[in-house]
Amino acid sequence: MRDEAILLFGGTTEGRQLAALLAARGARVAVSVATPLGAEMLAGTPGVSVLVGRRDAAGMAALLCGARVCIDATHPYAAEAHRNIRAACAEAGVPLLRLRRADGAAEGVLSVSSCAQAAAFLAQQAGNVLLATGSKELAAFSCLAPERVYARVLPTHEALSACEALGLAHGHILAMQGPFSQKLNEAILEQYAIAWLVTKDGGAPGGYAEKAAAARAVGARLLLVRRPADEGLRMEEILQRLEEMFA
Repeated sequence: MRDEAILLFGGTTEGRQLAALLAARGARVAVSVATPLGAEMLAGTPGVSVLVGRRDAAGMAALLCGARVCIDATHPYAAEAHRNIRAACAEAGVPLLRLRRADGAAEGVLSVSSCAQAAAFLAQQAGNVLLATGSKELAAFSCLAPERVYARVLPTHEALSACEALGLAHGHILAMQGPFSQKLNEAILEQYAIAWLVTKDGGAPGGYAEKAAAARAVGARLLLVRRPADEGLRMEEILQRLEEMFA
């Protein structure tokens, strides 16, 4: 694998781990992330160069020039990014491997297929709502009265703007970077008298188990927005596939 050029899209926890492993094996690894926050979390990773900025399929294809392989390590719910990466790899003629995050344990949890469905359901329920779905999804909850909605988002200008566009008071905006412990989740749910915690299945890197346990502990209801269909390979499978490709 030494000196092979690999382009990896995404700043997820497992994506950062994979990039570091590949660089340690001698590969030339470039990681494309959408935001400066993603770059900040990769800072100081030996042997890894970081490219910052949102790109469409054409922009991604341009980055792929000279790459031997592309790895999609974007978030499980980043459907548009997945489509653009597939299109870019097809245009550039570069093999694509998708890094798949392990599912969280969702048995017995009330779940819906989209944030729009979650909002429609919550409009018929009583009690405060904590949205832990990401700032890009906040607009789907515009049908809910702002005074009953709290949003936990990343501490970025983009996320704060999305909260303000939803009409949330500043006291209802929890700008924090996770993942969070069960105890901290419990404290937040109790502090704001949350009846409904809305989240995605972010698996272990997204702190899903800690959110679910906290909701159970304090008597809040967990409403899960299920993942889109997502095929891919585990990290060890990708490493094995790359060893075979570059043998």
